[in-house]
Amino acid sequence: MDRWKGRVALVTGASVGIGAAIAKSLVQHGMKVVGCARNVKQIEDLAAECVNNGFSGTLFPYKCDVSVEEEVLSMFSWIKVQHQGIDVCVNNAGLALPEPLLSGKTSGWRTMMDVNVIGLSLCTRETYQSMKERKVNDGHIININSVCGHRVINNADAHFYTASKYAVTALTEGLRQELREAKTHIRITGISPGLVETEFAYRLFSETPEKAVATYKSIKCLQAADITNAVGYVLSAPPHVQIGDIEITPVEQLM
Repeated sequence: MDRWKGRVALVTGASVGIGAAIAKSLVQHGMKVVGCARNVKQIEDLAAECVNNGFSGTLFPYKCDVSVEEEVLSMFSWIKVQHQGIDVCVNNAGLALPEPLLSGKTSGWRTMMDVNVIGLSLCTRETYQSMKERKVNDGHIININSVCGHRVINNADAHFYTASKYAVTALTEGLRQELREAKTHIRITGISPGLVETEFAYRLFSETPEKAVATYKSIKCLQAADITNAVGYVLSAPPHVQIGDIEITPVEQLM
């Protein structure tokens, strides 16, 4: 990780859970980290925690809804002025809403696509353009995907979310191909976690929180630190090593 000290990372969805853990870890390793989310107060608190812990990097909170293109473009313009550009992008922002295929609300479907697919693609495109403009040839883009991006579970509430994550799988491989055709050494990696104990299930089952509690009690779940460790492994790989996709699941998880 030493080669990333002083360089700039963007972590989306950095206010809680996996995103917050990744942002904190990268700051600990000496990076300048722009952490964005719709709720910036929690990132501000995390930035203060990083300072109090004496971490060698810095966390810069930025309020941004990645599903709104104007906000994404404004964020990248700000990053260009303040930090020249992005060297590492961690596309972590994502959400699931309980909207089945037979009865789900169109608004819920659109929200999942706008955040999980369009927002991810916007940040990826702007990150690549930032790297290209500055002739950065060793940057890294990491998509936080899901095991739901590789197989369909028998749960109607998760089917549309699963479709959005299948899209992330396709986008990750498509980007790898485009980067090779562009003859750049910028790398793309997907990380696909199974069940991680965060606020995710509580948001999915916001009207029936007992389902979230039962979900996390059903097995020994992954922790956000497990995903952070995977990000560290990916960024520590030698320049000639391409890590395509890492799937991480709890030992007890069946799917």
